[in-house]
Amino acid sequence: MAGGDPPTISQAFAGPRPGEAIGIALLNYERKPGVRLVAESPVFAAPVRLDNPAADTGGEGVKAPIPMSAKPGSYPLVVKAGSKVVARDTIDVKPPRRPSIEVEGGEGRPGTRVNLFFDDLFPGETGTSFTARSTAFASPVRLAYDKDSWNNTRTFKALDVPVRPSLRDGSYPVWVTDADGRQKARTRLDVRSARPGDDDYLGQARGPAFFVNEGYVFSARDKGFRTAAGRTVYVKWQDAHPDPGEEEHMTATSPAFRSPAKLEFDVIKGHELDDPIFWGPARIKPGLAPGTYPVTVVSHRGRVKKTSYLTVTQDPSRRDSPKGLPTAVWLGAGIGGIALGAVAAVLVVSRRRRSATLS
Repeated sequence: MAGGDPPTISQAFAGPRPGEAIGIALLNYERKPGVRLVAESPVFAAPVRLDNPAADTGGEGVKAPIPMSAKPGSYPLVVKAGSKVVARDTIDVKPPRRPSIEVEGGEGRPGTRVNLFFDDLFPGETGTSFTARSTAFASPVRLAYDKDSWNNTRTFKALDVPVRPSLRDGSYPVWVTDADGRQKARTRLDVRSARPGDDDYLGQARGPAFFVNEGYVFSARDKGFRTAAGRTVYVKWQDAHPDPGEEEHMTATSPAFRSPAKLEFDVIKGHELDDPIFWGPARIKPGLAPGTYPVTVVSHRGRVKKTSYLTVTQDPSRRDSPKGLPTAVWLGAGIGGIALGAVAAVLVVSRRRRSATLS
């Protein structure tokens, strides 16, 4: 006995189901050399030696299997030193549980990764090949036998399973089938994108901003930008923490654009440590009426929406004169008038010279 406290039994994985195992350790007891320590209970198939170094797993104690045939209920547990009982406790065996699938990790966010654990510990279950399926996953997921499971011999798992980054918020079914395609268990994965205010929301979006020459992203500005109808401008977007997979579908839209502008992710040489930058070209509609037009980028799957404005001036090829005709027409008319006047002057001079010669 150590420190005056009576010996006690600790149980790891207490409250087992039939077929599981618990860990047993004897605390506050100093074993005398040559004295055998044994745990006994009516629920065990055989006594469990506690002084066997080979069976001691450290923090969990010595492994004590509960037979699959055990009935739910409360069973006495004693530890004997030799023939003397030195500690008592109770093992509470829970009822069997139908096979189940659990999804852990990822916070239910699109583009994150989750772990799948299939518990097949139930009387009569003997399968060894299982697959998890869900529309939340890009493809079926093979579940491997979990060799690391200490207390459950019927656990199968898949780690770091990617959740599709394009998922909309919602609840997605996840189910497990055996080698013959029979469904063995089912659950749901609730998916919700992080929003401003959530602990795991990391978005810090800036933009959209505009620049004239391809590649000159650092000249972009989001206020006071002017361009002419029919020309091409470049749109820049920057975000400290874009959602996973977002670089594949980033666009800028505007009633001034002929079509949405696809914004490509770019690592600017010498600026690898800057926040991620996306940029791409946008063609302003030819003949667009002069005015101020919104340009919008929606990111983080609809959770972030930012709008900037650009001013569109008149298409140079359609600049009108005061009388409403294209400048090119008035220029043509002017040039034609000058030419006709010159021809008339030449004819008059020619006639005068001819008259003078005849006289």
